[in-house]
Amino acid sequence: MGNVIATAVVSLDGFVADPDDQVGPLFDWYNNGPVEVYGTDPDRAFHVSTASAEYIRSTWPNVRACIIGRRLFDLTNGWNGVPANGEHVFVVTHEPPANWPFPDAPYTFVNGIEEAVAQAKSYAGDADVSITGGNLTGQALAVGLVDEISYNLAPALLGTGIRFFGDYVGPEVLLDNPRVVEGDRVTHLHYRVSKG
Repeated sequence: MGNVIATAVVSLDGFVADPDDQVGPLFDWYNNGPVEVYGTDPDRAFHVSTASAEYIRSTWPNVRACIIGRRLFDLTNGWNGVPANGEHVFVVTHEPPANWPFPDAPYTFVNGIEEAVAQAKSYAGDADVSITGGNLTGQALAVGLVDEISYNLAPALLGTGIRFFGDYVGPEVLLDNPRVVEGDRVTHLHYRVSKG
């Protein structure tokens, strides 16, 4: 089995977006470098530093399934039916969209983080599963479903907003020492959750 990786771009004070769901300067690094990289969508290019490109190329291709919440799904319109990364997206929601214009897209709507992780891991097999930061990350951590954390630290303080770990309430979680990659306007901190 692959790993379940909680991931997002995060401000120094722990936010993935401001209260209005705007990322502001957090995503500046996606378009400030000379190296072109892609997720799943061949029409969505990123231009990043050499160091960030190497990090992305060492992680993104290993992801086969992604888990997102309904809020991100609505904000992006599910990326118009094309997963941002991986082959299949599992959307955690109590109410699937009624008239989404991409009914044949590789999206599955599930009720609850545990069901989403179970289905995503089954789909991904030996590949990885990513969980986008926010309340889902906190929920998955609380029940011990996260193997790794990809904390892409942007040099900004948002002051308030949506936290990477949501409203996490759960047991203490210890992490192994991180793999550290210094990009331009981002530091990639990749942690393994300690198991012992």
